[in-house]
Amino acid sequence: MIRILFVCLGNICRSPTAQGIMARVLEEEGLAGLVEVDSAGTHAFHVGEPPDPRAQEAAARRGIDLSGYRARRITEADFARFDYILAMDRENLEALQRACPPQHAGKLRLLMEFAPDLGFEEVPDPYYGGAAGFEQVIDLVEAAVRGLVEHLRRERLPA
Repeated sequence: MIRILFVCLGNICRSPTAQGIMARVLEEEGLAGLVEVDSAGTHAFHVGEPPDPRAQEAAARRGIDLSGYRARRITEADFARFDYILAMDRENLEALQRACPPQHAGKLRLLMEFAPDLGFEEVPDPYYGGAAGFEQVIDLVEAAVRGLVEHLRRERLPA
């Protein structure tokens, strides 16, 4: 089992969106039983809350249901449990690097590393923007998730 954790600031828009997209792509690709997916935030601003309604609406327009997700903060145990801990932006990555035990530092990456051709290093935070920002997040995250799945097929999944 490969375990992947998506991380953003509050775990109410980008990271649960990535979790939902990844779950759908894994299902489409017949890989759902081989990869576990979760999401968390670097801060505890929204613990226990569902994803932002705008994130839920944007995801629902693409057939992804985020309504069952609840925000949580990353824990020390997550660093040991997950194989990939993927930050949405550099600020999140730096927070993860400060909190991560040294033996797990190699698990930390930016999600957009898996879609280098798009020219985005980070997934922009749509929280303070309009609906278009949430749509852009889905487009970027979906491309990166598909790149991540291809990486997993090459590097980690059985042929």
